Amino acid sequence: MGKKRHLRPEESVCFTTKTTWHAISRLYNTTGAQHDVSASTGFVLLNIDVENGTPATKIAPALGMEPRSLTRMLKTMEEKGYLERRADPSDGRVMRIFLTEEGKKKRELAKIGVVAFNKAVRDIVPEEKLNIFFEVANTINEIIDKKSIYDKVNVNQLGIKN
Repeated sequence: MGKKRHLRPEESVCFTTKTTWHAISRLYNTTGAQHDVSASTGFVLLNIDVENGTPATKIAPALGMEPRSLTRMLKTMEEKGYLERRADPSDGRVMRIFLTEEGKKKRELAKIGVVAFNKAVRDIVPEEKLNIFFEVANTINEIIDKKSIYDKVNVNQLGIKN
């Protein structure tokens, strides 16, 4: 039996995903810093319905964030004057998040950044490859959502040594 080849970090789905996201995030943070909009803030702004507001409970799952992290971020954004919270008129228990005029301006800046980045990628990467990328990313998310993959993995069978 031959030697087991060790997985190099750059061959790992996790490593590649994380380093790619960090590069994108740095790009957005660098660009947005001059407008006081971080990558995270921009994505929150882009996920708030401009006309009807968005229930606070819907934002975190849409962005894959922990509710506690979002709560802190919403508080900071409210203090900066980007958004306001209002009780839902049909259900007072539901808190809706609305953009202020300043928040709408910041949202437009975030949108410009996202559109520009996507255009740059689409100008270089052929559509067929992007379709495969999205298909793979969706499959990975499905695997994560099922979480049962870890129930089937026996670490001892993987041949990993401490």
